[in-house]
Formats: sequence, C-alpha cells, structure tokens
Amino acid sequence: MPIPDKLQEVLDDFAFVTTRSERAELLIDLADRFEPVPERIATAPYPEDRRVPFCESEAFVWAEPQDDDSLKFHFAVENPQGLSAMALAVILDQSLSGAPLEQVTEVSPDIVLEIFGKDISMGKGQGLMGMVTMVQSKAKHHLSG
Repeated sequence: MPIPDKLQEVLDDFAFVTTRSERAELLIDLADRFEPVPERIATAPYPEDRRVPFCESEAFVWAEPQDDDSLKFHFAVENPQGLSAMALAVILDQSLSGAPLEQVTEVSPDIVLEIFGKDISMGKGQGLMGMVTMVQSKAKHHLSG
C-alpha cells in the first residue's frame, strides 16, 4: 500500500537536498511552523502514555478522531531546543492528518532517515522514529476500534 501522497511529496522534496546546511534550513523553516497541542486536547503536565519513548525532546502525541474516520494528529514538544522533533511533528501533522488510516499504519519509521539524513545521531534518530511509531500505533488502534 502506498504512503499518503502528502508524505511522498515531503520525501521527494528532501530527496533533492544536497547539503547539510540546506537540510538544516528546511528543517528550521518547518520547526518555525510548529503549533503545540491545543488546550482543548491536552494541557501540561501531559500524561505519560502520550510520551514518545527515547525522545530527548520530550515529545507527546495525540490522535483526534475526525468525522471522516481519519485522525488529526497533535504534538507537544517540551524541549524548546527540540527543533528536529518540532519539524517532524509539522511533517507528520501536515502529511498524515486526514490521510487514510490504512496508509498511515504502513508509514515506515525509516522516513526519519530520508528526512534528517543518514548521519543523524542514534539517540535523536530513535526518538524521531518513536514519533512515527506512535502515530502508526494510534492509527492501528483507531482502525481496530
């Protein structure tokens, strides 16, 4: 099953990035668009079951059911220095919110390597892959719901 079109567009954009500085600039632009979880969904301190395991940026994930049976994903990133987590949250929200859940469940955590580059540190990579895995898990849970 193909991944959602919007996510494929993001991956295609990053495939054209040739330098670390260009990748960093793109990611910073994305992080600047990060909007934390709305208060109607959750307020700090956030529940531990929403925390992304291994994420150094203290990221949290929520999935809000929509009328069309899709999900709207929300994120909190508690570390103000967590630009990578913020950038990924923007990508996941914009590309997977509203997408068919069957497609969301098929998204590989390896997209983190395509977006952030193969030289990402193991610790950061684990946390970011954890964000993708949590989004997948929320979609699977909603499908089986």
